[in-house]
Amino acid sequence: MNYLPEYVKCSIEKGLSVVLTVWLLLLLGACQEKSDRYRVWEVYMGDPGSNSYSELDQINSDNVDQLDVAWIFNSGDKDRILWRKSISQANPIIIDGVMYFTSPAISATAIDAGTGELLWKFDPWDGEDGTGRSRGVMYWEDGDGKRILFTAGFYLYALDADTGTLIPDFGNNGSVDMREGLDRNPEDIHISSTTPGRVFKDLVIMGSTVTPAPGHIRAYNVRTGEIEWIFHTIPYPGEYGYETWGENAWLTAGGTNNWAGMSLDEEREMVFIPTASPDPAWYGGGDRLGKNLFGNSVIALDANTGERIWHYQIIRHDIWDWDLPAPPNLVTVNRNGRQIDAVAQVTKHGFVFVLDRDTGEPLFPVEEREVPESYLDGEKAWSTQPFPVRPEPYTRQYITEDDLSNISPEANKFARKRFSELRYKGLFTPVGEQETLFFPGTQGGANWGGASFDPETGILYVNANEIGHIFSLRKVEQSSPEEIVTVRERGESLTQLHCMSCHHTSGDGRSTEIPSLVSIEDSFTPSHVDDIIRTGVGRMPAFSHLSEEETNAIITYLFDLEGGLETFTDEGKTEEVSFRYVTDTSWQMFLDEDGYPATKPPWGTLNAIDLNSGELVWRVPLGEYPELTEQGIPPTGTYNLGGSVVTAGGLVFIGASRDEMFRAFDKETGEILWEYKLPAGGYATPSTYEIDGKQYVIISATGGGFIGTQTGDAFIAFSLPD
Repeated sequence: MNYLPEYVKCSIEKGLSVVLTVWLLLLLGACQEKSDRYRVWEVYMGDPGSNSYSELDQINSDNVDQLDVAWIFNSGDKDRILWRKSISQANPIIIDGVMYFTSPAISATAIDAGTGELLWKFDPWDGEDGTGRSRGVMYWEDGDGKRILFTAGFYLYALDADTGTLIPDFGNNGSVDMREGLDRNPEDIHISSTTPGRVFKDLVIMGSTVTPAPGHIRAYNVRTGEIEWIFHTIPYPGEYGYETWGENAWLTAGGTNNWAGMSLDEEREMVFIPTASPDPAWYGGGDRLGKNLFGNSVIALDANTGERIWHYQIIRHDIWDWDLPAPPNLVTVNRNGRQIDAVAQVTKHGFVFVLDRDTGEPLFPVEEREVPESYLDGEKAWSTQPFPVRPEPYTRQYITEDDLSNISPEANKFARKRFSELRYKGLFTPVGEQETLFFPGTQGGANWGGASFDPETGILYVNANEIGHIFSLRKVEQSSPEEIVTVRERGESLTQLHCMSCHHTSGDGRSTEIPSLVSIEDSFTPSHVDDIIRTGVGRMPAFSHLSEEETNAIITYLFDLEGGLETFTDEGKTEEVSFRYVTDTSWQMFLDEDGYPATKPPWGTLNAIDLNSGELVWRVPLGEYPELTEQGIPPTGTYNLGGSVVTAGGLVFIGASRDEMFRAFDKETGEILWEYKLPAGGYATPSTYEIDGKQYVIISATGGGFIGTQTGDAFIAFSLPD
């Protein structure tokens, strides 16, 4: 009995019933299991509820200023991420002293979590350049073995966790092709999965980034790779929500996918899935008329069967690309004296929706407010959108001339002129043929880093961007499918249809997140572009559904090559509509002439929100521009991507900012207590764990990505001095 707690031994010695003793042991086991959940980091974002919280407190607000580098692991991938084709935003997981993650070249990697020594590495690309983004891996075990599951390219892989070798009984010799099972031609589909799914029993539940196809949710058997269930995010005839689309949408529409990850309530056996907008992102005519369930929704499914339990649609008929960007936090809040299990979903447009976990009903009032109408041919924006009264928004919801840049008179003058040229009617302004301002922009508000939640205090921590984006659409007439044209003319038409929804050709020198196609020959060769079209690069998916003739025509146009007459029949590709809208301005940020955001600072923030009261506790800038600070301008905050970790030691750890710093904030006040300059940006969510009684914090410092700073391949662990 020496291993038993004192109160259990005492109960036995005093002759209490065996039943009571067993009850006490079960209670102890449940408490221990609950406690361990927040002392380990065995799944993406720390626990199945995506709370990025740790009970570890060896590193705390009193000693964090002593934090130093414990070890650095360099993956050796820096030379394999040419053109930023692949990016690691990995949140490492740690099991039994071994750390698992994906490298910048999207190779599954295992290292000693105490020393950083490499144990094994699995390269799915056989030494070639990888493509895509990855935020980590999944782990499963039973009495017979342990497996690492992760995605690269089109495939979901299963590896032996001890050796990194493929599991031959899983799928086709260790992998399954995720293009299959979507009721579309697999050869026409580009698919990837940037964020780990959730392992439940013998299932691995997966979302995806997919084009041109629907983003249905699928559960694979973790032993065999077989699909056990599927939930149609674009409903089929007879299914709930089918009437919220055009009648052919289930055959033709795409998107409505889960790229941001999901959360799992193991006790309720429910999985909570946030979804993205339908495709195309900016225009919802044709088969996209209606509310478009289950786009931009939190969906609660039975994790065993995939059956819908409830859903809550946060944006109807999305034409702003405001995907639900992160897994919801599974939280417990105090409302009117009651402890209620809830789901807290952060959004790109700066809200937190707090929903009852069992029913999906909002725990705070939500108002239906009218929003602007669209004036585009064939478009019908939804007339109202839901606005939660509480919690308080964590970004500005409306700007005027008084909210424009004040960092210098010149910046203010430029911003005012630019603002006057834009169409802007506040939140939910539909994009049109005139340049349109979205604020917050399509990068948030919140983004894929999501929020961390402290269950002891009820405080949610979320980092946000406060940078507008500018768009405009151009109406393109569809050409006849049997028209005889030059190859170059055909390439121009195909470029407008397939490329201009992201890129632009204005050539006006404005800063953009996605490059212009003007003077493409200065940066790329035709063979490079051919490779990118076929395999994708960074955020751009592969356009493998384009034929060789279509790809050659696009290259002929982009590089102004000579092209003779050809007949393009395009059998089976005729569209019913005679026009299509494409974007001209390519996710262009609302910036001043020097490249800084054109609104008043802060441009990036870290926010603490009390989910019990709905009040904003504190808000501080996240990041700075050193050159502006030197001019006497207070820290402005910067564009930021990545998540935070909150600990029982009173700290919030976060990288994310453009200035490539890793910081620890006081979770009660928002004061910066420690910061460290990384070799490349930490655009990832940190992890914290314990080895032999020593607490570590690790972050992926691999840079690049949308923020566009230098790339790297370092994973850096920090600890206190011995």
